[in-house]
Amino acid sequence: MLTNPTLKSWTRIHKWTSLVCTVFILLLCLTGLPLIFADEIDHALGHRVVAPVLPEPAGNVAVDTVINAARALRPNDAVQFLSADSHAPDLWFVSMGVGAETTASYTFDARTGALLSEYPLNQGFMNILLRLHVDLFAGTPGTLFLGLMGTLLLISLVSGVVLYAPFMRKLAFGTVRYGQSSRLVWLDWHNLTGIATLAWLFVVGLTGVINSLAEPILDQWQAGELADMLAPYQDQPVLPLQASVEQVLAAAAMPNKSLSFLAFPGSPFAGQNHFIAYLQGKTPLTSQLLTPVLIDAQTGMAVDSRDLPPQVTALLISKPLHFGDYGGLPLKIIWALLDVLAIVVLYSGLVLWLKKRRGTGTS
Repeated sequence: MLTNPTLKSWTRIHKWTSLVCTVFILLLCLTGLPLIFADEIDHALGHRVVAPVLPEPAGNVAVDTVINAARALRPNDAVQFLSADSHAPDLWFVSMGVGAETTASYTFDARTGALLSEYPLNQGFMNILLRLHVDLFAGTPGTLFLGLMGTLLLISLVSGVVLYAPFMRKLAFGTVRYGQSSRLVWLDWHNLTGIATLAWLFVVGLTGVINSLAEPILDQWQAGELADMLAPYQDQPVLPLQASVEQVLAAAAMPNKSLSFLAFPGSPFAGQNHFIAYLQGKTPLTSQLLTPVLIDAQTGMAVDSRDLPPQVTALLISKPLHFGDYGGLPLKIIWALLDVLAIVVLYSGLVLWLKKRRGTGTS
């Protein structure tokens, strides 16, 4: 049983961690709601296409045909990534860019090599929502700041649970004291929706904090494990590409794995003279776990493959879990409903604080 001094300490912790982070977490919940359905919205806006129905069944053209078509569209840019989607096997996605900057993203028909669409980068309403959700338009400092707010949310959830237990000894679960003061009604709704969304808020908050550390986690991996993979070749001069992409994909193939994306030589996740194919599993969980395979760009032969370190694996698992991307549309709908309840928790917390500050405990 909590003593009064202990209870007061937990009350202060819950009050101040909640107050500091609430407005920012509320912003994240509001922007996150449409982002849960980002793929569906992109499809509705025509930014993500489906492969057209062909009059006769057809095999795929050589991948190099698609790569050459992309290069012809932007001759001054380099191919950075070739991506696949297990849910759209008739499509290839090609990213073009200069150095680490991606300048264009194209979708091609894998059967005909035809260009189907160009995805608009860094523009549109959904991009504004994403930037607000990820970094408040402040780059890395903004991302780390939101990660700090997520950490405060986790602390406020733990302290809220500690305070909820003695509170509920006096009331039946789910009680809302209508007919009492408006502050008590708001308090009951805050407690009820808070405990109902506790597990979800903790999962989303924790994965959000992990996602906020994506840049330092990936930087550390690039400077550590990736650099170690490429170390034997670091003194080589930059050589012209010899192997075909078809050869590279064949060399990277592994049982029970499929291509997630292929990083081209010179791109941020490959070497100057090497491709790296990032392979994924074929189950909902393993599809989020990547295995990098290093392929010599001259010979087209695989020369190394390593498991990703735990922190990168945690990041890869956290990203789709944060937006409910594991279970298709049904899970996204559940995520959206819980998001709405979380907005009620946050809004009711603000109302309670304002009412207490103004000393208006009655309607």
